[in-house]
Parts: sequence; C-alpha cells; structure tokens
Amino acid sequence: MLTGIVALPLDNRQCGEKTQEPLAEAMYPNLINNQSLEKSVKIGVTSQNFRTITGHAGKTRRFLVYETRDSEIRELERLDLPKEMSMHEFRGDRHPLDTLDVLITASCGQGFERRMAAKGVRVVATGETDPFNAVTGIVAGDDLPPPLPHEH
Repeated sequence: MLTGIVALPLDNRQCGEKTQEPLAEAMYPNLINNQSLEKSVKIGVTSQNFRTITGHAGKTRRFLVYETRDSEIRELERLDLPKEMSMHEFRGDRHPLDTLDVLITASCGQGFERRMAAKGVRVVATGETDPFNAVTGIVAGDDLPPPLPHEH
C-alpha cells in the first residue's frame, strides 16, 4: 500500500509529438461506427496549482486525472503526492501514474518520456495552459499548441 498519497475528492505522444487521429481511434483502432468505448481512458495532467498545466513533469507531485468514456470527459481525482513519489525520486515498482493512458504536461525530459513509455503511458507536451481544453483536444485528435522552449 502506498502511503502519503492524497487523492482529493472532486465536484465534478511523446513530448512534442502530435497526432491527427482522435484518441479513441488511436488507442482503439477497431472501433466501428462510433460504438461506445467499453474501457475508459485515463488522462493525467501535470498541475502543481490544480488550475493550469505546469512543466517539469518528472518533479511534479500534483496531477489532475480525467476519465473519458462514451465521449464524456470528467475530472476523476486530484493527486497530491509526497516528494518521494515524484517520478524523479520514485524507485518502486508501482506508481499512481502507471494507471494513466496519457499524461499531458508543459515540459519534460527525455528520461521522463522513456520511463513513462516503458509503463505504457503516452506523454504529450503542450503550450496549452488549460487542463480541460488540453484533454478535450487530445480526445478530439486536435493539434495542441507546441510546448514553450525550456531548459532541462
């Protein structure tokens, strides 16, 4: 059991890589005629302030987690992890981010990209600052604004 993790209750590509096909089609290519998804898709967003998309994904400890099902997007939870659970520090086997299908961030390093890819999580870096707009864009297959340059 993981300790020190707080999931706050709610009311409601690789870095820089862009995709033209909607997320559902990219992840579930055998869907025909808009059949509903049997499986939900979990999309995480790095957000140190729980309001905007923030960068330095490997050191981030706060995440918004969205779930998409049947073309509906809802905020599922907010993760507020202790420092030792940032991906930069974490060395265990199972991490809360392992359950994600996609992680959206403002910036990340190549090591972070590789580590998440090994866990089956697609990382998308963007200059978009609004988490819900970014998640909506990913699901629709829209091009998100490219990430701003950063030193890493």
